[in-house]
Amino acid sequence: MSISANYGPAADRNQGIEVIRAAHDKGVTFFDTAEVYGPYTNEDLVGEALAPIRDKVAIDTKFGFDNENGGTLNSQPKHIRKVVEESLKRLRTDRIDLYYQHRVDPNVPIEDVANTVKDLIKAGKVLHFGLSEASAKTIRRAHGVLPVTAIQTEYSLMQRDPEKNGVLATCEELGIGFVPLGAAGAGVSHPENRRRHEVRPQNGHALRVSPLFG
Repeated sequence: MSISANYGPAADRNQGIEVIRAAHDKGVTFFDTAEVYGPYTNEDLVGEALAPIRDKVAIDTKFGFDNENGGTLNSQPKHIRKVVEESLKRLRTDRIDLYYQHRVDPNVPIEDVANTVKDLIKAGKVLHFGLSEASAKTIRRAHGVLPVTAIQTEYSLMQRDPEKNGVLATCEELGIGFVPLGAAGAGVSHPENRRRHEVRPQNGHALRVSPLFG
């Protein structure tokens, strides 16, 4: 995501492609993107970078925002069927290995979303279904219609909500994979960010919070 400007300016496109390919050379085989990253530019970047090795990697992307209308939530079945074709084209592929609903749309029953993705799976355009930042209740409802392969949710040493709200327990019970978002604290350990995350007790000594070392 960060290669395409969501956090700070976009990286040089050629540099971004080199980074992605270097990651694969070092053993990375699972690549995460979304239509909203950019928007659109990250899917296009990932598609170009991975085209020569497409059959050696898994690609996930996400739907759920209406980027043409202010980025509002939109998981209407008609919209999903439209944007999946656009994502496939940008990603230069004939299938999406894991297709996440990026955010739950309160205006669309999750059962309708799951049934739409089920149709995409039958058509061979999607291989697996995922949810991002969904509640335990929503996960169960979706899983009842179409097996959910993965849940992507923020989780780190500083963000423990999945332990408290039943999401981790639900994933374990149902055999759903859990993909932690921001597992390294979204860059908190970087020297430029440490000052913002200092905790100063009464004795005046600063305790730095690191997502890697506690």
